[in-house]
Amino acid sequence: MKYTIIIQWSDEDQCYVVSLPDFKDVMQPVTHGETYEEALQNAQEVLELLVESAIAEGELLPEPQTFGKTLQTA
Repeated sequence: MKYTIIIQWSDEDQCYVVSLPDFKDVMQPVTHGETYEEALQNAQEVLELLVESAIAEGELLPEPQTFGKTLQTA
């Protein structure tokens, strides 16, 4: 999948938090992990669930952001 995953350390939560900016209708951050690797694995699982859910509901998937493309804000 070519979706953007943002992983950032949170001092407040003492873990890595994950945002998926391509999915604007989803509460952010979407998941977390105690390690960077765990946060990435959790992000990939959430992405799979979001895509599967959208397909099952007949919804269009968001267009993935690509490098060099300006981020659009809601």
